[in-house]
Amino acid sequence: MGNGEVREIFDRQMRRDAPPEGAGTRVEAGGGVVRQVGAAVHDWTGVLWSELDEDSADAAIAAQVAWLRSPEGEGREFEWKLYSHDRPADLGERLRKAGFVPEPPETLMVAEVARLPQEPALPDGVRLVDVTDAAGVDLVAKVHEEAFGASADRLRTRLLGALADSPDTVLMTLAMAGDRPVSAARMELHPGTDFAGLWGGGTAEEWRGRGIYRALVAHRARIAAARGYRYLQVDASDQSRPILQRLGFAALSVTTPYLLQG
Repeated sequence: MGNGEVREIFDRQMRRDAPPEGAGTRVEAGGGVVRQVGAAVHDWTGVLWSELDEDSADAAIAAQVAWLRSPEGEGREFEWKLYSHDRPADLGERLRKAGFVPEPPETLMVAEVARLPQEPALPDGVRLVDVTDAAGVDLVAKVHEEAFGASADRLRTRLLGALADSPDTVLMTLAMAGDRPVSAARMELHPGTDFAGLWGGGTAEEWRGRGIYRALVAHRARIAAARGYRYLQVDASDQSRPILQRLGFAALSVTTPYLLQG
């Protein structure tokens, strides 16, 4: 199957017809836009999919801004998840003019699970541990802050909620060197679709370049295969994209988060 066909499946299953992310979350469609509304203020809320043109785009953007300014949207961070193949071609510029702020772009990459390595090769002294409790989530957040240099407070709250509400669909893994967490990653499963998503993958600076990221991909690929998923999907940074390409992931699009605060 070609990359264009896989992208069409991704757009249909993970964007246009996306299921709710978790308990209490809902997906709403209307006005050429599919929006997810999280169950709580800290949950992800934003536009998953749009089917717009030059004549309809500005009105659709204005409708989302109006919703965010309503009592229901107040206090939320709202993300319009734009892909480079979305239309109209100047949708990003229109979002900027409406007050949205772009974050760094990432590359949408997809690989067939069956073609990926599924045996983690770890450096000596490092082991993988699945996260099953709040103490583990705290370690995931600690690694995130160390690896990315940003607060993980919002992430911690979301992961604690996922651990309580949907532990079978959000799987977190730590790489431990003795008692120290040196890397962390998670996989989000989407029942009823062909895709599992890889997220995180942050590694402490002095532990980079030793194959831990690759091992975490293999570990999650093995779980995805056992659960019957056909594809793994990643929004890849510039740092992870070369590693994923060597593993067999293909670039399908570029995605840019456009953020607006309610």
